[in-house]
Amino acid sequence: MKRSRVLFAISLCLLWVAALPAQTQNQQPSGGSMDGVDMSKPAGTAPAASSANPMDMSHCMMDMGSSGGKQMDMGSGSDSKSMNMGDCMGMMHGAMKPGNAASIPPGVLRTTFGEKSMDWTPATLASLPHVTVTVHNQHTKADDTYSGVSLMDLLTPLGVPAAPHGAGVRLYLVAEGSDGYKAVYSLGEVNPAIHDAVVIVADSENRKPLTGDGPMKLIATREKHPSRWVRNLVAIKVMKAE
Repeated sequence: MKRSRVLFAISLCLLWVAALPAQTQNQQPSGGSMDGVDMSKPAGTAPAASSANPMDMSHCMMDMGSSGGKQMDMGSGSDSKSMNMGDCMGMMHGAMKPGNAASIPPGVLRTTFGEKSMDWTPATLASLPHVTVTVHNQHTKADDTYSGVSLMDLLTPLGVPAAPHGAGVRLYLVAEGSDGYKAVYSLGEVNPAIHDAVVIVADSENRKPLTGDGPMKLIATREKHPSRWVRNLVAIKVMKAE
């Protein structure tokens, strides 16, 4: 009987989330009631699920015997925490929001492909072979010389094909800066086996360590405009187009 109540509570949460319009997914639902379940407490008051505070829905048990509305208990024993349906929804909203992954430490570049990821720092980059390129910056109307590591040298350790063909040419990557700015490249655009552009993760500019744009910056040659250069580079994620 208790198991069926647990499944019923979880089903209500999932159905409520699925029914929300896309534009209101991050808004807190207003107070109200649903089939006797206490909805008067606004969502968002419960801590969002994260790697430090995981949400275990198997412990989301409906306490049908509680007074003052049907409430849920998270956990068991002395650690259990009462919560109503609004709290449950708040936790589920938090679990679905982007940005709940473990934060990337300052000064670190995280590369990801599938289930694999690697963290790079200026110190680890310094130990790898470097490439020097001179590019024209339309913003500053000047030529700048950057030195850094070929992007492919950071992707192949993750299993990204060095000479892609077939399904490999469907791969693309999203590069992100610490300010949230993102740029997209196909794998062919950053791979010297396919394209003659040079794409590097730079750690120096004009023979000096990067400062305002660093410590790492994505630079690509043969670009008419530097709109896909990414300063303060923190993440590169490789994905497959379906």
